[in-house]
Amino acid sequence: MWELKEPNPVKIIIGILASDDRCLTAARQALASAFGPLDLVSDIWPFEKTAYYREQTGPAILRQFVCVEQLADPSELAPMKHRTNRIEQELAATLAGPFPRPVNLDPGIIEPSKLVLATTKNYAHRVYIGHKMYAEVTLVFDRGLWCPLPYTYPDYRQQVYFDFFSEVRSRLLQQRRSQRHEE
Repeated sequence: MWELKEPNPVKIIIGILASDDRCLTAARQALASAFGPLDLVSDIWPFEKTAYYREQTGPAILRQFVCVEQLADPSELAPMKHRTNRIEQELAATLAGPFPRPVNLDPGIIEPSKLVLATTKNYAHRVYIGHKMYAEVTLVFDRGLWCPLPYTYPDYRQQVYFDFFSEVRSRLLQQRRSQRHEE
């Protein structure tokens, strides 16, 4: 008989796209209220690899990633996506601005070997994870490097992202070691 094992805890990472600094600040505050303290926050970068969100979010979109301090069970990814969708809707209603979607939130998880993103859209490389949500392995960590896959979004192929994801991965490993020592 096979021995079933509980999954190891993961690091929650949330990608933010925002119309401007005010919307970005509001998104970080809303995420901290919903998920708890944020322990890692990336630099802010221009989001320029695609025009896909311009009509909804604006012409000069800002990109930032945040991580939740508390480790999570990976099975919580679908509920996390539902929660970030509600936060997006609340922010759209309160951030009176010229664009219908001033903030876009994309939650995911980082494990030592991969970055997984949640999505509402099905496609050949995505797996249904329940609660009307799908997930995709967006990047693989192999031999000390983040490796994109054929379907990885263009902006997720940037070295500045890899550098931040490596920082998140290191923090995850440190937190896991601390948890083992406490047990």
